[in-house]
Amino acid sequence: MGTAVLLAGSLAACSDGKGPTKAAPPSGTPGTPAATGTPAPTTHPFTGGRTGLRNPVLAVKIENTRPAMPQSGVSAADIVYVEQVEGGETRLMAVYSSKLPKRVGPVRSARISDLHLLPQFGRPAFAFSGVQSKMKKYIRRAPVYDISQENAGAAYFRAGPKPIPYNLYADPRNLLKQAPKAAAPRDVGFRFGPAPAGGKATRSFTAKWPAATMGFTWSAKQKRWLASYGGRPDSAAEGGVLGGATIVVQYAKTTRSKFHDFLGSYTPLIHTTGTGRATVLRDGKAYDAKWSRPADDKGTTFTTADGKPMTFARGQVWVVLVNEGKPRIP
Repeated sequence: MGTAVLLAGSLAACSDGKGPTKAAPPSGTPGTPAATGTPAPTTHPFTGGRTGLRNPVLAVKIENTRPAMPQSGVSAADIVYVEQVEGGETRLMAVYSSKLPKRVGPVRSARISDLHLLPQFGRPAFAFSGVQSKMKKYIRRAPVYDISQENAGAAYFRAGPKPIPYNLYADPRNLLKQAPKAAAPRDVGFRFGPAPAGGKATRSFTAKWPAATMGFTWSAKQKRWLASYGGRPDSAAEGGVLGGATIVVQYAKTTRSKFHDFLGSYTPLIHTTGTGRATVLRDGKAYDAKWSRPADDKGTTFTTADGKPMTFARGQVWVVLVNEGKPRIP
């Protein structure tokens, strides 16, 4: 717990000075690992499935712009976060546990918002291609196993015709060999089960950032939402189209951090603690929901308008983080 408190203080210094709003602890104490000696969970807390219940948690940063597509390994992730980065573009953080793909990528660099999301997973393995020099001390203090290209180079390789930096991939099994003590999955607030009452029949939804759009269209045949990027199908390198059984569009305040890229564009800081609104897509419907997360080391609970748990469909979950308000570059 001391590490989490130290990290929280360190990360607060990376923002614009306006800390995230505190909220009451969510029900079910998501983010709390099971006590030693307790029975193994019967379903996976990330997907609601029954495989890989004790497999370690691996998070990988993946490029999400046109030159990087089609991406490898995203379709195998349990959770896919979509985060705004410099210039109004987006980047993915794919979280694996229940199963692993043969390769993931293109692997790209970490951002400060990752360090606010990752503590809820305990101490996961974190794979990325590098960070700004100013951010290295925050990575060292974070409750993650740093298996970046710098520390776990043997697990990374370049492949295919794309130019650098869009041709860096990694072998997930080799990555996890570099982090043998990576945390097992734990409750991060997701609840799976039959759809709640209500919801609005919805064929498609478009999430917007200043320089990117992602669409999600319901496929009754596949029983999942098919993703598009910039109006074109978001294909997977392994075949088919990316997408998830549940899409959570989470509206979160996006401000300027103290970090910036080599062009001088500031890195956004996405405030994923506190409370806010969300749109949850499942089973061909859209539900108005609320989210609550009291601290970085706790999970996020989602509730319906009447305060009941917002249940997800079993399978891959996408958490699409967009600014509360109009798309903006902070």
